[in-house]
Amino acid sequence: MTTTADASGTVSVDDLRPRPASPRRRWVRRGVPVAAFAVLAILPFSTLDLPGLLPGPANSPGSLQLLAVCLVFAGLAATYDLLFGRTGLLSFGHALYVALGSYTVNIAVTKLGLTLPAALLLAVLVGLVVPALLGAVALRVNGIAFAMVTLATAQVGSILVMSDPGRLTGGEEGLPLAPDAIPAFLSGVANTANLYWLALGYLVLVLAVIAWVVASEPGRVWEAIRENERRVSVLGLQPYRFRLLAFVIASFLATLGGVVHLFLVGGSSPQITTSNFTLAFLVMVVLGGTGSRWGAMLGGVLYTYLDHRLAALGTSDAVAGLPEVLRAPLSEPLFVLGVLFIVMVYFLPGGLASLTARLRGRTR
Repeated sequence: MTTTADASGTVSVDDLRPRPASPRRRWVRRGVPVAAFAVLAILPFSTLDLPGLLPGPANSPGSLQLLAVCLVFAGLAATYDLLFGRTGLLSFGHALYVALGSYTVNIAVTKLGLTLPAALLLAVLVGLVVPALLGAVALRVNGIAFAMVTLATAQVGSILVMSDPGRLTGGEEGLPLAPDAIPAFLSGVANTANLYWLALGYLVLVLAVIAWVVASEPGRVWEAIRENERRVSVLGLQPYRFRLLAFVIASFLATLGGVVHLFLVGGSSPQITTSNFTLAFLVMVVLGGTGSRWGAMLGGVLYTYLDHRLAALGTSDAVAGLPEVLRAPLSEPLFVLGVLFIVMVYFLPGGLASLTARLRGRTR
């Protein structure tokens, strides 16, 4: 094998190849996720009641809606981790592509009168072209400069949505999805289970695509770029092209997530265009563990679940009966989430994904 030397020592193409895992570890890594997703798939048939954790039985519309939103954001967090955790790209504009999927389909069927298949095809086209164009410009710079460029593009998108050009986006009020534009099997409370399965399908698709690309040659190069971009250049590879590929894939998957989110909530909200929305993805990834698709997924589920359930907890009788010094902070979900984030970063700097390694180390 030919080698090339740089300032850090002798390197070769073999440096980009992952070490093979043991058979037992491969079995665990494949068997546990399959079992977990099998349980999630049959959950709508379960009447399991978890008071305090879910708003009703597991198969009730309220519980399935909450779980579906958690699954969608788990997928979105995994797409952001493909940028931040795998390639080291700190983007403040990831929310733009979620909004792109939501608003493209919504405007197409509600305002332009297109059929849903045509609107979905348009969203796919937009979800590939726009990230390719914006990414080609933004990735000409690195580090903080890249983060600022993505923030600027996201702000432009947010301003565009809020200004309601041609009365297409609904401005601050958002744009409700026309009821007749939703397929019958996704419409109504009785079909909440179908929306749940749609969200689960999206999560599985995202994880499958990420697993495939990470195991391929681009995935190995992304890891090398994150660790030492100069070494990648010495090997004769072009980091810019590989970063652009990661940017387009992650943004396209986020666009698909925006479409699923549209069906779940029944409309497009300007809140999904803000930089705060992207910061939520960053928090999810850090909570779960950067560079781990399972960690990002768990972080997305945990953050979204707490964001929804803490609001209900803050108005509950249990909190109302506490002293003022405790009632005031516990009634603010963002305060509780902030404290949780600080605790997690301090005691688990590697995120939830590092728990298995720590437990494995203690049992030795």
